[in-house]
Order: sequence, then C-alpha cells, then structure tokens
Amino acid sequence: MTVKLIAIDIDGTLLTPNNKLALSTIDAIKAAVASGIKIVLCSGRPLAGVQPYLDMLDLTGDDQYVITHDGAAIQTTNGQALVTHSLSRNDAQRLAGLADQAPIDYHMITPQAIYTPNRPASAYTIRESRLVHLPVVYQPATEIPAGEDILTFVFIDETAVVDAFEPTIPAALRQQFYLVRTDPHFIEALNQHVSKAHALQELADHLHLQPAETMAIGDGANDLPLLKAAGLGVAMGNATAEVQAAADEVTSSNAEDGVANAILTYAL
Repeated sequence: MTVKLIAIDIDGTLLTPNNKLALSTIDAIKAAVASGIKIVLCSGRPLAGVQPYLDMLDLTGDDQYVITHDGAAIQTTNGQALVTHSLSRNDAQRLAGLADQAPIDYHMITPQAIYTPNRPASAYTIRESRLVHLPVVYQPATEIPAGEDILTFVFIDETAVVDAFEPTIPAALRQQFYLVRTDPHFIEALNQHVSKAHALQELADHLHLQPAETMAIGDGANDLPLLKAAGLGVAMGNATAEVQAAADEVTSSNAEDGVANAILTYAL
C-alpha cells in the first residue's frame, strides 16, 4: 500500500550526530511533501524544541502535524492542540515524593516551561532547557499554574544515580505511568495512555488513514512501539540491536543520510 504518512524521530534519527539537519534529509522530506506525503516529526521534545526543524523543513500550517512529549501531545505545526494526555497535579506530586525519597533530581515539562524545585537546577535540566528552548522556573508541582498541562515528569541526574534509582521504582508506579528511559541521564514518566505508537494511531485515525499507509523511522527504545505500529517500521543504522531486530527494514545511520535513504527507498 502507498505510504501516505511518515513519522520521524528527531534525536538520533532526523538529526546527524552533531545535531544538524543534513541537506540530503531536507531535500528528501521536501520531495515527500511535494508528492502528498504527510511528514510528522515525532519526538520526546516539546513543540518549542521541534519548531526550528519544522521551520527549516517548511512543515508549517494547520494541515501539518507534529507529535511531541513522546506522544503526550498531537498538534498542528502552528500549535493547535488535537490530543493531549497530561499528568494530574496528584500524579506529579506522587512522582516528586518518590524522587525526594531516592533522592534524585527531577523536573516537569509543560508547553511553556521546565519546572523544578531543585536549586541549583541539575546541569542536565539546564542542558535540556537549552536544547528544547524552554525557560527553567523554580517551582514545585503544587505551584505550577493551573492552566498549564504537565506533559512529562523527568527523573534526571548523573548516570550512576539514575542506574541505581531505576530498579527501585515500585511496580504500581510502572503500571500507573508510561516510563521510558531515552537517555543515560533521565527517565521520563508520562500519562499511562501515552506512547509514540498510540499517538501515531490517533493521528492516522484523525486523517482517515489505515495503519498500512504509515511508515515510521527511529532509533531508540521509545521508538520501538512506533515502528511496530506503523505499516512499515524502519530502524536507523545507529539504532539499538533490539530496535533493528524488531524493524521491518534497516536504513543507514544518522551520519550516513539514513532518513533520506529510507524516504527515497521505501516511500518515493
């Protein structure tokens, strides 16, 4: 069946190892859009952290879409929300209590800011702020403005701290939240209904597309359900062995035009 939508992970997939957009990738994506294919960037980042790449790829307008916060939000690239699966204030407080008990640093991400009670903020929180273009605000979960959705709770610290903390997470919390480790320095906790795969299915339904008409490209553990949910799942050459084994196809790495090659080979 013809590919009508391609969901593309950003870090480790769309971007080169130097966090750049290769010219070959830009050209392939623009060719796909010109042929009528929807290109959907699908990332753990908030919209602010995706926006520079949407602009560079000319993916703008109310008929272009983006999946952010690992699937917690589906929006048009102009920022109109289609679907949001947020955490409640009680959820955030429960997760904060676990972090305080550990102890481990943490922050909470809304579309407007990164909130943390940690003073000074973790160096990794500061790095994340710069990466996704959101300000850091020093406030606990109880003081986050009521109008803001808490989309991601992040346990974030030195790798050794996160390694020691991960096996202590209670089974009940693992059932209540979607927990995913996408970086050695952090574990994300999201609404239990969230995943990139679920978001792809929700967006495909909105666009009246069949799963077989979708394609997904990714490299990490949080991309694995996405690749399985798509009609054609393509793993990057730099993906983990588990992701490559589960994918339908494997393209070249993000240092070797993997996304461009996948689009040209399997969609165009």
